[in-house]
Amino acid sequence: MISVDAYILTILLTLLLSLLAMAALSRAVSLRVQAIIYYLTGSGDLASIGIFLLLLPGVFLHEGAHWLTARLLGLRAGKFRVWPTKQGAYIGLGSVSVERADIWRESLVGVAPLVVGNLVLAWIGWRVFATPTLLATLTAGNLAAAVSSFGAGLHTSDGLAWAYAIFAIGNSMMPSASDREPFKPVLLYALFATVIYVIVGLPLTLLGQLLGWIAPAIEISVGALIFLIVLDGLVWLTLWPIEWLLRRGR
Repeated sequence: MISVDAYILTILLTLLLSLLAMAALSRAVSLRVQAIIYYLTGSGDLASIGIFLLLLPGVFLHEGAHWLTARLLGLRAGKFRVWPTKQGAYIGLGSVSVERADIWRESLVGVAPLVVGNLVLAWIGWRVFATPTLLATLTAGNLAAAVSSFGAGLHTSDGLAWAYAIFAIGNSMMPSASDREPFKPVLLYALFATVIYVIVGLPLTLLGQLLGWIAPAIEISVGALIFLIVLDGLVWLTLWPIEWLLRRGR
């Protein structure tokens, strides 16, 4: 029988690993889509526009989360742009101009798309695709039941439309390099505070109770992320032979 503390630690670690896997797959899928469009058209600009149009609902949610969070925190926000632009070695799909502030508010604005995106994914996964069932079957090691659960979700009413929503939002919600910049010192402060908290020997009961309270919500989010990871994996595998053939034909 797993203890409550071990369960909380496991679900948090699973959430972190799911986010890392999703970020890597998201980048791989994006590059593959752009490569296919480039091989078909010979235009880097069209490749950028293609991935932008594919992820458009997620791009709007990403930039909207920045804008709304900034306004809620009392920061001026303007110049809302949703269009692909070259940013060094990367492509920016949108941006929002937000006035400078302290690192705490800037961090909240920067991380807002990830939080909002996760909430939307969790809601869709829970209400449409029964992702807690998918997670439970995977946890139990029942791969056949997990595959069946994934397929059943896609075959529900409007299942493909909702799957596209998860795809577009999930692959657009990761904070960009500029979004993450103000969050770095906040993470260092949080790590320092945690170390001091443990060294001093302050009680962890309240923190444990808080984590125990939000653990079911995190579990739902993890289930939705796993659904997205499987979906991204299938898209990546489907596009691979297409890209290979186009590359060989050049």
